[in-house]
Amino acid sequence: MKNKIILFLFIVIIAFTRCSSDNNKTNPQLDHNPKNLTIFCVNDVHGQIDNFAKVKYIVDEEKAKNDVIVVSAGDLFSGNPVVDNHPEKGFPMIDIMNRIGFDIAALGNHEFDYGTTNLKNRMNQSHFDWVCANVDMQNSGVPQPFEYKSIQTSQLKICFLGLIETNGKEDDVIPSTHPWRVQELQFERPEDVVSLYANVKAEENADLYICLSHLGFNGNDHVLGDSQLANKFPYFDMIIGGHSHDKINTVINNIPIFQSGSYLKYLGKIELVVKDKKIESINFNLIDLNKYSHFDAELKSVIETYNDQPYLTEVIGYSNRNHNSSQVGCFYTDALRSGLNVDVCFQNTGGIRSGLNEGDITKREIYEISPFNNGTVIYEMSVFDIKKFLRGSGSGFYYSGIKIKQDDQDVEIRDLQGKILSNDTVLSVGINDYIAAVHDTYFPQTGQIQDKTDAETIISFLENSTKAVDYPICDRYFRMQ
Repeated sequence: MKNKIILFLFIVIIAFTRCSSDNNKTNPQLDHNPKNLTIFCVNDVHGQIDNFAKVKYIVDEEKAKNDVIVVSAGDLFSGNPVVDNHPEKGFPMIDIMNRIGFDIAALGNHEFDYGTTNLKNRMNQSHFDWVCANVDMQNSGVPQPFEYKSIQTSQLKICFLGLIETNGKEDDVIPSTHPWRVQELQFERPEDVVSLYANVKAEENADLYICLSHLGFNGNDHVLGDSQLANKFPYFDMIIGGHSHDKINTVINNIPIFQSGSYLKYLGKIELVVKDKKIESINFNLIDLNKYSHFDAELKSVIETYNDQPYLTEVIGYSNRNHNSSQVGCFYTDALRSGLNVDVCFQNTGGIRSGLNEGDITKREIYEISPFNNGTVIYEMSVFDIKKFLRGSGSGFYYSGIKIKQDDQDVEIRDLQGKILSNDTVLSVGINDYIAAVHDTYFPQTGQIQDKTDAETIISFLENSTKAVDYPICDRYFRMQ
């Protein structure tokens, strides 16, 4: 009897072992060991390449001891003439990112500033992947980015979904770039597509699901920002954002959200411990690159070669004081009005990208103030039509050549001597063609297209002027309230 009991127990043990083995084959157990990962992130670099030699040093140092992923949350271009005016627009930026070893980048609105041909060339140049779930490149020739892409480290699989804002034009669905440069492309509002990717983490069997967002941090009832994304579409383990140039380190709806400022002044470092497909611990550190002293010597030499552009250091004028962007708005519109020889000039606030320092003015400074290579155009418009534009556009503008005041829900326009201009008075209006493209319903169908860009027009004005730039204040800004 004793032997029979022993034999029975032996059979039961064998059967249980086989059953357990079969279950493990069909339902593998999670690896419960915690795993470390570091993600370095930048956003809104806008062509600023000088600190990338420091970024490479930091990234390489971390790679020697840990798994590392390096990401961009969009807007690599527009802001540095070394990058923007290169014979192959944007080439230095992608070359440097390749040398650092970037893994993935979200498309930002300013990635489209150079037009589709240049974007195609820059994406083909990249050794890293691009993600954007709400763009269709159609027949433009631009490579279609991944909606989402998983990156496998030695221990973890991290999936990134890309999103871009589409608030560039009131009556269209495009990002905030020159509308004429995205005519071949089709965009969808991010809030209309995010739910399609709710189950990507499970489908990819990823350890983490991260949104690489170029939406900006704060949206509203009609515009999706990262904060609304976390509340309305809580599919993500983390959101790494851009577009609003913020320094963000917060948690909304249990989702960490990070953003690393702008212009490569900071490098975001996210240190993670991941366990059972969840973030067990997280630490975010903004590395102040302007205070960081170490750099990769080889990459620094490459950057110095790119920066060696003597034409950018040519002195073309003098500034009597430090001018902030508002004061530059007055200088810009005065210079453009004179250079185009028109009655009136307007400039959108977003087109003034830099201040103007006291002292000698170089070509570089003007290209930094106006980096988008926008064309210039002259229209003949009645005062009545100018008022319609100011009332209906919903935007704010610096201006030159007239005096503007809001009168209840109407606009009063006077000449520089203070005389009220009648509605049927016709004025010549000079603007950059971005304004004409975004607010096309308020401008005539045809205008006089000029040979020079806005920046080139201002440079020419300075080269032919002996007067120093001096704007203690700028009170020529109007936005309908």
